[in-house]
Amino acid sequence: MLQEWKAPKRPSDDELQKRLVTAREMLTAQQMQMKEKKLPVLVLVEGWGTSGKGFCIGQIIQNIDPRHFKVASMAEPTEEERRKPFLYRHFAKIPEAGKFVFLDSGWMDEVVNERLHGKLTDERYAMRIESIRRFERQLTDNGYLVMKFFLHISKKEQAKRIDRLIEEKDTRWRVGRQDVWQNNHYEKCMEVFDSYLRSTSLPSAPWYIIDAKSKKWAQLQILEILTQGIHIALENRSLAVPLIQNVFPLVSMPLLADVPLDQSLSEEEYKKELKRLQQRLGELHNRLYRKKVPVIIAYEGWDAAGKGGNIKRLTGALDPRGYEVHPIASPEPHEKARHYLWRFWTRLPKTGHIAIFDRTWYGRVMVERLEGFCTENEWMRAYHEINEFEKELHDWGAVIIKFWVHIDKDTQLARFQDRENTPEKRWKITEEDWRNREKWDLYEEAVNEMIAKTSTEYAPWHILQSVDKKYARIQALRIVVSELEKALS
Repeated sequence: MLQEWKAPKRPSDDELQKRLVTAREMLTAQQMQMKEKKLPVLVLVEGWGTSGKGFCIGQIIQNIDPRHFKVASMAEPTEEERRKPFLYRHFAKIPEAGKFVFLDSGWMDEVVNERLHGKLTDERYAMRIESIRRFERQLTDNGYLVMKFFLHISKKEQAKRIDRLIEEKDTRWRVGRQDVWQNNHYEKCMEVFDSYLRSTSLPSAPWYIIDAKSKKWAQLQILEILTQGIHIALENRSLAVPLIQNVFPLVSMPLLADVPLDQSLSEEEYKKELKRLQQRLGELHNRLYRKKVPVIIAYEGWDAAGKGGNIKRLTGALDPRGYEVHPIASPEPHEKARHYLWRFWTRLPKTGHIAIFDRTWYGRVMVERLEGFCTENEWMRAYHEINEFEKELHDWGAVIIKFWVHIDKDTQLARFQDRENTPEKRWKITEEDWRNREKWDLYEEAVNEMIAKTSTEYAPWHILQSVDKKYARIQALRIVVSELEKALS
């Protein structure tokens, strides 16, 4: 891309000024349409050091209501960020519906710098590229407009700008060591930049190379491409997104109706196993922290199946400084206004820590599907998106353990009635629980499909038989201990 690129013809000063005025007016008008149609726009501005990325963003945002945009300058990842998945800090920055986010450098800058300085093997680099392609495609599939600009200048122009900035003591700080290194290794950088741009230029999120020799001309190119992109995105807002075939290896799972529920434990055996397994889990937790292995435990299941009691027996064995339980309810307005996985990306644990989710991202293909909170196209796409999400976590090094806590319909009814008839338990039962019960058969169909399509080799489902809660608790502890021992070996 870069190596064959030819600079577009620059218009005359008069024409350039007229077109700038028109483009600015169009962007000012479009922001209200974006707000009305709830279109989120993510603008990624990359390029050579000293190519004017910050200046261009500064000029463009002058045409937008300050309430409708955010600007983030993505510096080197912090130590805290390095203990999260690669995409974590970038996913965390995505805009709310109807707003802009401008990124002054982003995931490209991070990846190519690590590549140039030998911090990424060929294998890890290929995995990063695949992660980025999935990330950008997921955003565009879920209604985001992703605009990616690379500001291009020649080696001679970059050297001239570096010298000019260094000459003045008030601008010297703007030249970093990386800028000088880039200029000294311009040809090597050009090769790596070109390879990256080719690999990540998607039909739904292409790269636009900007001639950045003139600041005004660069600004006009970005504005005209950006306003055209917004116009097309607004026109295509109602189009369905093609579904993607699953590419991940799946584990064969039984239907819920075929899972036997007559297992039980005596009180004596339960207490003995509980003590032994909790002690072992506590030992493994210490090793997890020392070896910096992240763990994600996801709980789904029928209402009144015993998720809370199950989680309580797990956490009873853990150091409270090393885990967090996330009870997932209906999304808050700021969560609902973003990609549905955003609120889970932002709750991921650090390396060496454990995150336990009481209800999860699988709400997309259960509650949201059955209650009409998303379209059919959205929940059908979600199976693949969730598999991709969990693959990112697996590739990061996380142990992923997913539980479906299972009971039969009669057991649920008995527990609902017990809750209603016991004052100290009454808070646990709601009208929504009774409404969901009326849809048991629909939920069972949805859960069977969910388990069949998302039980991958790297993140399989485990069905906990919970008619006897004691049996389910021991079953969960055994699985967690076994999975952690495998990961730590």
